[in-house]
Order: sequence, then structure tokens, then C-alpha cells
Amino acid sequence: MKWTAGQTRCEETDVTEQPTGATTGRRRRKFPPQGFGRRGLGRGLVLIATAAMVVTGSACADGSTSGGEVTLLTHDSFDLPESVIDSFRQDTGLTLKIVKSGDAGQLASTVSLTPGAPKGDAVFGIDNTFASRPIDAGALESYASPAAAGGASEYAVPGATDQLTAVDRGDVCLNIDNAWYASRSLTPPATFRDLTKPEYAAQAALMDPATSSPGTAFLLTTVGALGDGWQDYWKRVGAGGATIVSGWEIAYNQLFTAGEGRGDKPIVLSYASSPAATPDTSALLDSCFPQVEYIGILKGTRNSTGARKLVDFMLSPTVQEALPESMYVYPVQRDTPLPEGWPARAAVPSWMSSLPPSVIADNREMWLDQWRAAVGR
Repeated sequence: MKWTAGQTRCEETDVTEQPTGATTGRRRRKFPPQGFGRRGLGRGLVLIATAAMVVTGSACADGSTSGGEVTLLTHDSFDLPESVIDSFRQDTGLTLKIVKSGDAGQLASTVSLTPGAPKGDAVFGIDNTFASRPIDAGALESYASPAAAGGASEYAVPGATDQLTAVDRGDVCLNIDNAWYASRSLTPPATFRDLTKPEYAAQAALMDPATSSPGTAFLLTTVGALGDGWQDYWKRVGAGGATIVSGWEIAYNQLFTAGEGRGDKPIVLSYASSPAATPDTSALLDSCFPQVEYIGILKGTRNSTGARKLVDFMLSPTVQEALPESMYVYPVQRDTPLPEGWPARAAVPSWMSSLPPSVIADNREMWLDQWRAAVGR
């Protein structure tokens, strides 16, 4: 098959070199290779080239790099195979230093705080819900990759087409543990609107949109799909007893009945692609919001040439073909081969709620305040 198309302060953190095959903890949306089974969710090896440096948590590099090294700021979920990372060095002669800095929202805030004085050379993982933040801060340098014509350009941010280059897309959706419902002879929810019913609300593990990019995406789903009724929706969901946590790791790997921790919530906010790795689960496709992840060059980088090579590399077949099984997202480049059977297991919604980045930026804080009032936080 082919694919065709919160603000945080930087703190000092120890930088440790990860040996090949080392694990760096659990991921926001990392799933095991096919065949690991549900108990292995989140325990897949994180393979990083020996030469690559990893900083875990909300961290900052010591500064931009030059010469034979490129520093990439990214979110905690960044995970490409060792062979892919090593191919960048082989192709360019440059060492890739990887610095991890929390979720997409934290990452966007980190780079937006230092426009012109970056903590790295490039940034990957800022999504369409947070894209306006670094753009408005003037934290990005323009670059139009020739490779973007292969599909990435179709996901360009309006008004800033050269500042962020799309790399992958995924769809944030509610996920259902069908086996849990079947074993109890119960009917699972059929739509995200069913969460207004107390029996379903109490079974759901959701995420705070102020601290989680999937949480932001689901809030935007309700705003886009329900219009003026979205606040009443959240009042009923909150009153029904929904559990709202800070991020995906807690919701999926600790609370979800089909997750690693075998929790007690058979409904969770995750991705349309999550069922590809977790048997007997499915996504409610009417609840989805598109999430596009971008790479950009940080303004003030001392290695602009290396950063441009990294942008080009992220659109290369080497990276694009690795994305589905390493980070469980769809590549943006057209005609990229997908793993056998992957489209059937990781369905693409035929309809999604969607809002322009500028509308999100103009209304985000107001919507967050209204959401807090609705759920009583």
C-alpha cells in the first residue's frame, strides 16, 4: 500500500550519552513492533546512534552547534531506528545530537522563549495546534526544502509556508477497548458525543488541553464539531466523572484497560493509529482531529547548512518509510510504502474537525479558560 495524500522554563539538565540499544523511558505515543502484544506497549527499544546525544525531560542544550554536529530539539516521543539516525551521518558527515524537551506544547514554548538565540539548530515535533507560537515569536528561519514538493507542501502552515516543513501526520481520536466491553456484554460508545452519558464519561481517561497536545486536539474537535454547544458538552463530561490527566503516558499506559498498566478505563484519548499496535481496540473516527508534526530551522543557528540538510533528510524515503512502525504516524510524502496491512489497522478518518492555526492561536487561551470553567478545574 502507498500513502497518497503551559509555557515552560528551560532548566539545566545533565546530558548523557545513550549507548546503542539503550532505553530512554516510555513514550507519549510509542507502540511496540507488531507481535509484541499489549503487555509490551511502551517497552520497545529506543535505538539511537551511539554518536547521538539524548537529553530526557524538559531540557536545554548548551547552545547551537556548528561544524560536524547538528542539534535537534524535539519532543519526548521522537524515536527513529538506529539505522535511520546513522544514515544521516553517512549521507552528510554530520553527527545528529538529539535534545528532548517535553510535549509539543512545551517544545513550542521552549523555542519561542529564545528567538535568535536558539538552544539548537532545528526543532522537530511542533504540531499544527502550536505552530503559531514559534512563528509569532520570530523563532524560525525560512527554508523551502526541494523535497517538500513530494507531499509535505500540502500540509504547509498558511502564511508561513517556509518556516515549518511537515514531516508526518496522525489523528487524535478516542480509543475503545472492545474486548473489555465484549467480556461484560456491554455496548461500547459509538460516537464521542456518547461521553455526555454518565456511564461512558466515568469510563474515560482524557487529557488536560493545557498540558497535553492530544488534549488540545480533542478540545479543538469539540469546538469545531459542536460550535456553541462545546462548553455544555464538557460540563456534562466533567459532571459524569471523566478522569482528566496531564498527558498521554498516564492516560494510555496507566489508566487504559488495554494499556501497559491494565488500568480500569476502557475509553482513552489516543490516536487513530493506536489500534495497529493494540489488538481488540478501535478508534472512534468521528472524534478525530488532525495532528501534523513539523520540522523547522531555528533562527540564529550557527549551522544553517547542517540544519537544512536535516530538514531534507526528514523528508527522505529513509525517514518517511520508518515513521509508521517507529512512531506510529503516517508519512507526508506521497507514494511512501506502508507496512503490510497497516492502513487497515490504522484507519484514516474520512472526516475530521479542523481549525486553521491562526484561529487556534487567536482563541486558545479563551477556550482553555472556558474549558476549565466547564469541567471545574
